[in-house]
Amino acid sequence: MRYGYWTPVFGGWLRNVADEGMEASWDYTRRLTQQAERWGYDLTLIAELNLNDIKGVDQPALDAWSTAAALAAVTEQIELMVAVRPNFHQPALFAKAAANIDRIAGGRLALNVVSSWWADEARQYGLQFDEHDDRYARTSEWLQVVDGLWTQDRFSFSGDYYRTQDAICAPKPAKRPTIYAGGESEKAKTMIAAQCDAYVMHGDPVSAIAPKIADMAARREAAGGQPMLYGMAAYAIVRDSEAEAKRELERITTVSELPAGYANFDQWLSGTQLERELKIQEYSVSNRGLRPNLVGTPEQLKARIEEYEAAGLNLLLLQMSPQAEEMQRFAQQVMGTT
Repeated sequence: MRYGYWTPVFGGWLRNVADEGMEASWDYTRRLTQQAERWGYDLTLIAELNLNDIKGVDQPALDAWSTAAALAAVTEQIELMVAVRPNFHQPALFAKAAANIDRIAGGRLALNVVSSWWADEARQYGLQFDEHDDRYARTSEWLQVVDGLWTQDRFSFSGDYYRTQDAICAPKPAKRPTIYAGGESEKAKTMIAAQCDAYVMHGDPVSAIAPKIADMAARREAAGGQPMLYGMAAYAIVRDSEAEAKRELERITTVSELPAGYANFDQWLSGTQLERELKIQEYSVSNRGLRPNLVGTPEQLKARIEEYEAAGLNLLLLQMSPQAEEMQRFAQQVMGTT
């Protein structure tokens, strides 16, 4: 299993805990990422939203791509998996900038391609917001342009959304960045199986993840591509006793009143095609992070992770709070790397 974590660009991951001691700042992010390398983490996912989806839209949120460029220069080993939303980035210009960041990182850049869900954010920034199926059609063209610029000396393209004419991208990336993407609709899975390298999922029990991996593996084989990688989001709580872990779980999921960001959650839920309805309690942690039940003693977490590995999962994308302290504990007691 590879272990990744979400860079806390929103100042934390708990929507009903105001101060988690992990501010949305470059200083905290730099120190955390450098520590994560020492602790043995393989990857960090840097989410891209211009508004703060966790703490409320009026709270600070770090920009994903300038943060990634800075981290590329001050780290040596960790993979930088940066979210990118096609409707926010002209693909030919993006390909040029991302290739340069990959060169700075020495070939450690990866993309997490997200077909945007937040209509209010797009309107605030004056950007196009497509309906669900159109978003994936746009993403498909966007990926063709980016990949074309990265792999061909000159690249021309004419589609419904984008056009290029003999476009040049030099220097190329040090190596072609891995393309991660997620989605649960038919349009999303078809596009990902054909054009991406890895499928990332919201948190779920093994019984739900295993058939998703099997389905995507079959789609990938039918599309004629190399075997895919599979990742999943999860929130982790590791303690010396199960009782301690459950007390921490109760602390973070007790919701006395709906927090500031609830309207954004309601919009996201109505704008996506999730296979099961989310419960309000789960809103305290994003991306269905509590469903994998990575809550308990080190031995319990190791056993559950082994079950996910047996189902074909390659990567865990972890959230914890407070992040530095909990990531170090997880590395020591579960990963065994420090």
